[in-house]
Amino acid sequence: MVFMAATGFAVARLRNLFGVVMLTSIFSLMSAVLYVVLDAVDVAFTEAAVGAGIVTVLMLGTLALTTSEERVSEAGKPVWALVLVVVTGAVLIYGTLDMPPFGDAFAPIHHHVAPRYLEKSGQEIGLPNVVTSVLTSYRGYDTLGEVYVIFTAACGVLLIIGRPKRGRRRTRRMLVGELRHGMRRNVILRVVSKLLIPFILVFALYVQWHGDFGPGGGFQAGVIFAAGFILYALIFDVDTSRMVVPSGVTRLFLALGVMLYAGVGVVGLLRGGNFLNYSVLAQEQTAGQHLGILLVEFGVGLTVAAAMITIFFTFARQER
Repeated sequence: MVFMAATGFAVARLRNLFGVVMLTSIFSLMSAVLYVVLDAVDVAFTEAAVGAGIVTVLMLGTLALTTSEERVSEAGKPVWALVLVVVTGAVLIYGTLDMPPFGDAFAPIHHHVAPRYLEKSGQEIGLPNVVTSVLTSYRGYDTLGEVYVIFTAACGVLLIIGRPKRGRRRTRRMLVGELRHGMRRNVILRVVSKLLIPFILVFALYVQWHGDFGPGGGFQAGVIFAAGFILYALIFDVDTSRMVVPSGVTRLFLALGVMLYAGVGVVGLLRGGNFLNYSVLAQEQTAGQHLGILLVEFGVGLTVAAAMITIFFTFARQER
């Protein structure tokens, strides 16, 4: 009776966690719809692909790999890790004290920064999409930092759970075989996915190269492109998708995107300008800005897509 009660409690706990994951996915999907209503279509792309798509898959995969009991660590309680987290949190909270209150109409950004971007963007950058101009040109340093954060996150996943272990390949092949056998019965899902995946990849390319003139850019294109490959891996086979996109290729693109972004800034220095000043890349200022933005956006797309695919396949190789 005690064993049955404990088993029922564990199953109920897993069901509750599964319900929480699905609710967060629905919340992300509704948030994407809200962003569309607020004319923030580029943010809606990212929220739908990452929040309602990739993150949901990773959370479900984490639940599938997690047991109902915690393994006791032989190294003892990580006190220093707790201290580091507390100190970092305190520093971050202290850094927010100098920020203006939320919704303050007299904040400097509403009177100096944003009006100048809106008034001078067309003349200085020459792109219709002001959001792209701000993110990749005016705030190029911040965007480069965000790309480094994504690169660091993927490297952290590889260092923590990406190291191969003995006996994993045999178990993974057995699990992959069971997944393939189960998906063969879902004929409708397989046929519909074959029709949708090419359109997803083409739409990702459209978002990548049309982000200068409409909603989109490297971040949005990267997550949409990665979502197409992850969908293929979920419906068909992880090993087959790995043959299409080997781990060495994704890791190369992961670093190549960051290097491309930073390299554009270095080229600007060599041509006599400032770091990430694209105006010196061509004879005309707007032409140089357009060229530089295209290159850095392509670097962002490479890193984001490679990071999402790398993290997913790293989780897919794990065993319970």
